[in-house]
Amino acid sequence: MVAGSCNVELMFLKRHLRKKDGKKHTYYSLVETIRTSGGPRHRRVAYLGEMNSSSEMEWKKVVKVFNRDGTFRQLSLFASDCGEVPEGESIAFVDVSRVRWERPRNFGDVFVATHLWKILKLDEFFEQSFRDTERDVSWDKMVLISVTARLLSPGSELSVEQFFYPQSALDDLTGIAVGKVNTDRLYRLLDHVLPCKLDLEGHLKGKVGELFNERFDLVLYDLTSTYFEGVYDGNDTLLHGYSRDHRPDCKQLVIGLVVTKKGLPFGYKIFPGNQSDVKSLTEIIVQMESSYGKADRIWVIDRGIVSEENLKLLSEHKALYLVGTPRSMLKRYEQQLVDQRDWEEVQEGIQVKMISTPDSSKETFILCKSESRLKKEEAIHLRFERKIEESLERLKNEKSERKLFERLGRIKTQCSRVARCYRIKVISTKSGPKLSWIRDEASLQYAKASQGAYILRTNLVANDPKDLWSMYMQLNDAEAAFRNLKSDLKIRPVYHQKQDRIEAHILITFLAYVLWKTLDELAKQKNVGLTARMILKTLHGIKSGDILLPLTDGKTLRLRRVSIPDKKQQEILQKLGIQLPERLAPDTYDMAVSEMKM
Repeated sequence: MVAGSCNVELMFLKRHLRKKDGKKHTYYSLVETIRTSGGPRHRRVAYLGEMNSSSEMEWKKVVKVFNRDGTFRQLSLFASDCGEVPEGESIAFVDVSRVRWERPRNFGDVFVATHLWKILKLDEFFEQSFRDTERDVSWDKMVLISVTARLLSPGSELSVEQFFYPQSALDDLTGIAVGKVNTDRLYRLLDHVLPCKLDLEGHLKGKVGELFNERFDLVLYDLTSTYFEGVYDGNDTLLHGYSRDHRPDCKQLVIGLVVTKKGLPFGYKIFPGNQSDVKSLTEIIVQMESSYGKADRIWVIDRGIVSEENLKLLSEHKALYLVGTPRSMLKRYEQQLVDQRDWEEVQEGIQVKMISTPDSSKETFILCKSESRLKKEEAIHLRFERKIEESLERLKNEKSERKLFERLGRIKTQCSRVARCYRIKVISTKSGPKLSWIRDEASLQYAKASQGAYILRTNLVANDPKDLWSMYMQLNDAEAAFRNLKSDLKIRPVYHQKQDRIEAHILITFLAYVLWKTLDELAKQKNVGLTARMILKTLHGIKSGDILLPLTDGKTLRLRRVSIPDKKQQEILQKLGIQLPERLAPDTYDMAVSEMKM
């Protein structure tokens, strides 16, 4: 039913029958009749989705009340197979030249986030957690909004209020109006969500285990830091310390993250900013055992966190471990490094071999060599060799003994990687100091032999060195987690002042990372062939909005619909098993201006 600028063409509901899951379904589209050289043809104007008989009557009722003068008129939309329009029926006409798209919202990536939220049963968890909380806006929905914002468009609470939420379809999906999501509620949410942390970690462990058949028999542990902009006087946990963010001028917190062998996070702990890596392990072990029991799990830990005290601690807790070792330990096994026998290739460019030790019954050592690491360290070594020799050459003419020793100290500090390979002498003479040096060939030989090498240490027995190396390499998943937290989810810098809100901010970011990794793992299981980042970026193109059909009597039909995914988007959704809704709100109509004045 259409009123064009020249001719009036009929626009009507067209019925489509489709068999799905053994049942017949009826779908409708709004089409117009056009004249072509081949005869009359139908052109689709809008896809309306499935409607039952009551939905079809609602459409008829909408049109039925479109009366300019207030008197009753029967206005109906007819399907294409209903035959001729019965006599006495009034037909509503739509001005196609004024049909438009309004209120565009980001929908595809937002809907995926809510889908992940539901399959992890986080909707049920937070609904139960906040069941006794009085509020006019449900806190469980506010957690979803805050975590989704951190996942898709990380920023401040103000940016969520002013930009993210108004531009997303979350108001349709949660039922919370745009004006109700503001900075005040987002800040108060942080106060409510933090007490849920321990129960939440237990919930996630259970759901992640169910979804991905994760046994939690191997855990990866690593540390990172996040820095703060501002003074933060009076906060005893925000301290200056070793900054992995290269911001030693800022106070920081240290975060210890525990992930599964697939890189799925299920626990973390916050430490003071000056916490040493080595000392953090005690507290995280106690937390894991109190939360999940003293199960036989293998701890995979980077060498920066390893100390003899920590290994003793793990043994006391009857825990199994696989750890990296300090580089200095390579010196003990110089002969094994040089010996070309018994090396086993685990993959191209990587070789390993077991090392015999006096107490092999308690621990096993695995010597590893990496060709790519060898080339990198070899290039670094040559660069520092040139630098120290050029610097020493320039020092030969220095007449002041004091200045000579000062500059010599700086050179050794700057070239510490190769300084031990040179024997440097300074002889005092009447005419001034004489500087000489020679290469220490034994040290050079060891340096070359140790390039690209590292040692793993474990109390696991009767394990293949290939399996142990592969297990240790999974520690990269924990490191990847920190890269995601810092780059994609932007956990840093932090601007909150209160300690509880700082910790709640980290919890929200942790939850966003849980969604991220869940999507990543689902994509691997379903053979999507894309990372979580690429999936969200691709589905971001799916929008929701309102189709406005202006009627010739001054009223307008408003249909809130989701855009049809393109081929790539549809393929992703199909593999992930995600079905987009066809409509987001009941179809309505806008009254004519003249009627509104009446």
